[in-house]
Amino acid sequence: MIKKFIISFFIITFTSSCGFAPIYSSKKNNSISIEQLNFSGDRIFNNYLKSNLNKYKSNVSSKKINLKIETIYEKNTLTNNASGEIDKYELAVEVIVIINSSKQKLKFKESKIMENMSDKSDERAYENSTKQTFANIISQDLIEQLTNIILTEKKY
Repeated sequence: MIKKFIISFFIITFTSSCGFAPIYSSKKNNSISIEQLNFSGDRIFNNYLKSNLNKYKSNVSSKKINLKIETIYEKNTLTNNASGEIDKYELAVEVIVIINSSKQKLKFKESKIMENMSDKSDERAYENSTKQTFANIISQDLIEQLTNIILTEKKY
């Protein structure tokens, strides 16, 4: 009992001031303020992407950004078994973002291979989960790109 207490005490003491900071908590993302979002394409994917980007609508910044986002989501058949049933799919999304103020075009692509499932409701749930993961990754990449664009515009 005393050993557990001593070990716990040392672990808490040494790890409480290790200087942990989240990767994406930098203050530079506060320089982005998205004023308007226009979406076209896959509705479910766009909803996930919109919920991730809405965090940047309330930021106070001198640089307001209007984005037009077009998403192309595909579920392609990769392989079939001997009886003709589908074994594997490729889930792929391409996002094209047009920044209205500078007319710049950014493209993002993500893909994943998915096994066919016997239960179609589980397959749909897995596919929606994958869409959400893609939206998280692409929204982070988009914010990084927008931050870089804004920072380079401020230098010149």
